[in-house]
Amino acid sequence: MSTPPVTELNNRAREIFRLVVEGYLTSGQPVGSKTLAGEGGLDLSPASIRSVLAELESLGLLAAPHTSAGRMPTETGLRLFVDGMMQVSEPTAQERAAIERRLTEPGPIEQALETVSALLSDISGAAGMVMVPRREPRLAQMSLIPLSAHRALAVLVGQDGQVENRVVELGATIAPGGLEQASNFITAHLAGRTLAEAAHAMRAEIMAGRSQLDEASRDLVERGLAVWSEDATKRPVLIVRGQANLLDESTLGDIERVRSLIDDLENKQSVAELLDSAREAEAMRIFIGSENRLFALSGSSVIAAPYRDREGRVVGVLGVIGPTRLNYARVVPMVDFTARSLGKLIG
Repeated sequence: MSTPPVTELNNRAREIFRLVVEGYLTSGQPVGSKTLAGEGGLDLSPASIRSVLAELESLGLLAAPHTSAGRMPTETGLRLFVDGMMQVSEPTAQERAAIERRLTEPGPIEQALETVSALLSDISGAAGMVMVPRREPRLAQMSLIPLSAHRALAVLVGQDGQVENRVVELGATIAPGGLEQASNFITAHLAGRTLAEAAHAMRAEIMAGRSQLDEASRDLVERGLAVWSEDATKRPVLIVRGQANLLDESTLGDIERVRSLIDDLENKQSVAELLDSAREAEAMRIFIGSENRLFALSGSSVIAAPYRDREGRVVGVLGVIGPTRLNYARVVPMVDFTARSLGKLIG
């Protein structure tokens, strides 16, 4: 069934639909005609309201749980509301200042990412998520230290001062001074580049015959660069905080859904791949329930926004995940502001 544009609903149906959705998002409970007649400010009888509710249900925008006479929005209805009717509540000056203050507390960028994830959880009452930036470090120095006849330790120093160690398997017997020669080659000729840039420049020099390295040393240089790149792909890519928020009183009757959601969050790689779609789109993304197959069973919503470095490049994604009754009008602009604030910290 195709979703009707909101403009195809008459004023009466649009207003009743809006009240049902907002009431459900606030309480998590179906909204009945008596509630709408008494508290919704509608100049309509309960019978007239029920007629409109039935019409909205036939359009696939509302559903009536078998345990209640009230209505609640379907995923289709929520999508229509989010895309065409939602009035967002921009963060207040106090909220913006509080977010920026927490993000600018002294500490490494990793601490800021932890803070962002917890902050998003606090804002949404759900779980907060932050993808670690895909930032290739730039090399300042690399040293190769012999460990045995077939192994060496690569000590890599980034321009940010970060020091990392990697064990390199030697492909062949290295002549005396070979390790030092390879180290000096990388440091002298490739410093200041990312790993990808370094590998490209190195191969160009070798192919052009400008490198003075022998074959064994060239192989060692390749291995020394590659081992850092390969290890980086194995690092955690997602920080999740606030999973406990998913276990509130409203979930007690739907514990299987919550268990499914928590299982999904444990598979961080799959969640990260979902968030990556916001990176590729370079814009805010909202996934509602089964719109994404990863959360089809848990019936959860994801609000995700990319964050950029100071040059405007997308370097990561942050967002929240929780039940479909998230307060979209409040959470969406807060996620967007947090993404922009985090971007100011990324060099």
